[in-house]
Amino acid sequence: MTTILKIDSSGQYEGSVSRKLTGRLAQRLLAQPNVTLIERDVAKGLPVVSESWIGSNFTPKDDRSAAQAEILALSDSLVEELRQADTLIIGMPIYNFSMPAALKNWIDLICRAGETFRYSETGPEGLLTGKKAYIVVASGGVPLGSPADFASTYLTQVLNFIGITDISFIAATAMMADAETVIKAAEAKIDGISLLAAA
Repeated sequence: MTTILKIDSSGQYEGSVSRKLTGRLAQRLLAQPNVTLIERDVAKGLPVVSESWIGSNFTPKDDRSAAQAEILALSDSLVEELRQADTLIIGMPIYNFSMPAALKNWIDLICRAGETFRYSETGPEGLLTGKKAYIVVASGGVPLGSPADFASTYLTQVLNFIGITDISFIAATAMMADAETVIKAAEAKIDGISLLAAA
């Protein structure tokens, strides 16, 4: 059984390019046998990390109060979704040269020492190895990998940090120039993904 975790972060629903492409990619991968899909729409709202969250997170698990466990409950659920997933699909529009705040909130809630990474004698070590990630990037004016793209490099760093190093980008960026051509190219890239390679 293969599990896909699809994460959408666009604040737009009707007409969202990133949502359209993550949906297309999910359907492509679901064409394989024995595949299940977990969907997480972070744009619907995630809490920001607070003083009480930080205090709860850094309290040893066996010493946490019921209130602290409740504070971490959502974060625990998000981490468990990541653990279950064999493949990630992350939809990331670029807002003002970076990612949506909702996606950054998700990152802050899943980057937890002892859960998704640990510190060793040689430095940080990611604990979520052996996973594949597809990052679907959409933007009006910022090309993927350009000097103004602070989103893709940051998300790559975060995923690498927690152990996910097999990353592929599907870009529908700089759409202000020619949206139709850009979107068609992204769709073609999705449709050309080898299902055996993706399994």
